[in-house]
Amino acid sequence: MDGGDEQHTGWGVLQKGDGEWAGWSMWRGQDPFEDHAGPFYFRMDEDGRPVCAFRAEKKHMNGGGFMHGGCIMTFADYCLFVIAREALAQTHSVTATFNGEFVGAVPLGALVECRGEVVKNARSMVFVRGLITTGGEPVMNFSAVVKKTRPRA
Repeated sequence: MDGGDEQHTGWGVLQKGDGEWAGWSMWRGQDPFEDHAGPFYFRMDEDGRPVCAFRAEKKHMNGGGFMHGGCIMTFADYCLFVIAREALAQTHSVTATFNGEFVGAVPLGALVECRGEVVKNARSMVFVRGLITTGGEPVMNFSAVVKKTRPRA
């Protein structure tokens, strides 16, 4: 993390108190791979919809100097759980299917954002779609299905 005040808000969520990410939240300690790959942040926008974001660092780049596709996919997987968070309502869950198309590139230092929606919240599955952008330009669109597995202890 980039330092500054943090506030624990429950269910593994930390809320940032200052700096670039003031007012944003993050999950920490819930997924070690995401902790390693991030940091990734989320908040609700002015319309009450989730938005996720992170800043492209050197560790996220590929040999060509742009963000590695695996990093973009990891961020997309993080985002789909933020987007589906309300529909998942304290259940453990896993990504069942994931489809994505890379349509743009991300340079070092860029702000990467994602917005999306729950298409359908079924009994045991949540269907999600999202769009990752940088500078208002699309980077990746995706659709995914999250499988609800069991209530969170």
